[in-house]
Amino acid sequence: MLDVVGVRKEFGTVIALRGVSLQFRPGEVHGLIGENGAGKSTLMKLLSGLEQPTVGEIRLDGTAVNLKGVQSAIDRGIVMIHQELNLVDDLSVAENVFLGREPRKGLAIDYAKMRTECAGLLEKVNAKFGPDTSVRGLSIADKQLVEIAKAISYDAKYLIMDEPTAVLTGPEVRSLFALIRDLKARNVSVVYISHLLPEILEISDRISVLRDGEFVGELDPKTSTPQILAESMVGRELGEVFPPLGARTSDEVVLEVTNLSTTPHNQPVSFQLRSGEILGMAGLIGAGRTEISEALAGFRKSTGQVKLAGEAIEKLSPSDRRKRGLVYVSEDRKGRGLHLTLAISENASLPTLADANRFRVNDTQVDSIANGWVEKLGIKTSNIHAPVKSLSGGNQQKVAIAKWLQCDPKVVIFDEPTRGVDVGAKREIYNLIVDLAKQGLAVILVSSELPEVIGLCHRVLVLRNGTCEAELAGDQLNEKTIMTSAAGLEKQA
Repeated sequence: MLDVVGVRKEFGTVIALRGVSLQFRPGEVHGLIGENGAGKSTLMKLLSGLEQPTVGEIRLDGTAVNLKGVQSAIDRGIVMIHQELNLVDDLSVAENVFLGREPRKGLAIDYAKMRTECAGLLEKVNAKFGPDTSVRGLSIADKQLVEIAKAISYDAKYLIMDEPTAVLTGPEVRSLFALIRDLKARNVSVVYISHLLPEILEISDRISVLRDGEFVGELDPKTSTPQILAESMVGRELGEVFPPLGARTSDEVVLEVTNLSTTPHNQPVSFQLRSGEILGMAGLIGAGRTEISEALAGFRKSTGQVKLAGEAIEKLSPSDRRKRGLVYVSEDRKGRGLHLTLAISENASLPTLADANRFRVNDTQVDSIANGWVEKLGIKTSNIHAPVKSLSGGNQQKVAIAKWLQCDPKVVIFDEPTRGVDVGAKREIYNLIVDLAKQGLAVILVSSELPEVIGLCHRVLVLRNGTCEAELAGDQLNEKTIMTSAAGLEKQA
């Protein structure tokens, strides 16, 4: 039995956990939910040895343990799979799985044994690649499977999964859930953290709710609904998830894309985007949504023509496209969207800093910009000069959005804007996107969450293998039609 008893964690004057007590039992899936900043990540860091409690105890089978470091936790059978993948791209899958603990034959690494053992682990997670595959060439979803295989290789008794399905498709989620149920049958305790509430209900035996660093209750998934979970997280009743969309504000074509292709093998994509319109891009992982978005923003080579407000921009740099009014909010906010060690104020003003400050940074202007966006977007921080990494995921995402809205764009491309964001912050981002459209901005929304695409978009392009499989609107905007098109089943029929 793994017990958390009266744990309090302080970071200077900030109290992240306030006397939390939880129990994790063998052979069960324990769902853990809460808004960003509720204390989930801090609690998991304590369990995985990354941090130690200020007050309280962590007990294994009734005995208090001092988890000083990750290896200390692993030695006791506690393994965490982080939301941010921790792999070495230049090594093979097998080398990543056994990094730092390679099997030996004398002084030499026993590569044959390492490959054999890794192949067995990959079979357990239903991976379609082998132990000698280079990690660099894997998709994000496949890299997630490598992380899971690595965790299983430790023979974990307690496995902590933080947002494990954030980058997985429907079939991959089913495979992961089958694996979790297999681990559960082998008496492994799985701690499952996710903002996807239907998943929490499906896979969990018990669900614990954290709010503002406190344990506020336990829910039974058999008698709960996503609405009940959401309201338990935020401590208040929630109305409709998506704000009223309203009609498109204008027929003016802001963005015209003709025969755009990111690879020589794909059929080109053509579409128009109008002022005040939210155009969705749906499709399975690998369908080409991010590739097309990056091509539009100038970050990826492509062929075809792109016109912004009637002027061709396909030969312009990303910086010049930004100045003309097209910006891209990346799906990878920590890798590409933000400079985590820089201050919130510096991140918010970074894209436009050089435009008005060629020789010296105007600190007063930078602070003014940041304070404006903190107020407009409700960014929760006590200090705009704190590093952006100190913020919760939802507030980091707001900063990533603010820096591009500061550019006064005509077209905003949102790529997975609510990935890893809690239900409260999601609603705020939904409201922001709809408000931008009502103000006349043209929006492209890329999302793997079909309810978002259906609830927020006037039209949806369904992509498959880099090309447009279908364009849907009105009554056609439903999950069945989108998934049928995304899988290519409509044309087969």
